[in-house]
Amino acid sequence: MDVHNVELTISAVRPNQYPTTGLPEITLTGRSNVGKSSLINTLINRKKLARTSSQPGKTQTLNFYNIEDLLYFVDVPGYGYAKVSQKNRDKWAEMIETYFQTRQETRGVISLVDARHAPTKLDIQMIDFIHYYQLPLLVVGTKIDKVPRSKWNKSESQIRKTLHLNPEDQLQLFSAQTKYGKDEIWNWIEKNIK
Repeated sequence: MDVHNVELTISAVRPNQYPTTGLPEITLTGRSNVGKSSLINTLINRKKLARTSSQPGKTQTLNFYNIEDLLYFVDVPGYGYAKVSQKNRDKWAEMIETYFQTRQETRGVISLVDARHAPTKLDIQMIDFIHYYQLPLLVVGTKIDKVPRSKWNKSESQIRKTLHLNPEDQLQLFSAQTKYGKDEIWNWIEKNIK
């Protein structure tokens, strides 16, 4: 998709703040600092619309990005950052669960994992959560430019096995640096919002 018009419509914490346009939504999840903002910026051809931060745990709301009045990207708070209080973590978990339970517009979830390492226990919990809601799933292995090309198959295999992916779940390696995987991710999005 060729993206020209994007805006951050709202940063929501409650269902009564969600957009009411009825546009399809693609939700993005992942650990803190896994590269969600970098992925969003790459997909929408922007440098800094989604704020990237060297400090994990920055996103604390559900950020709804309107893409060309065709769909929303919904960026949810990153999980697994140790310096975030348990109270805040519980609040985010409740906010995300409420979103998944109540949001009819959700057409799929892009869940990011760091392709350099085996997925964590929290990554596995997130995938189990997405499977529970029976949503179309694309797992994106980020930072693949930092993995030697000869080890990409090993990375894919490790992600698939550790996350217990279903046959219908998709997996795509991605690099914000080289844009590797960008077109495949857009293809998945477009297929799921039709």
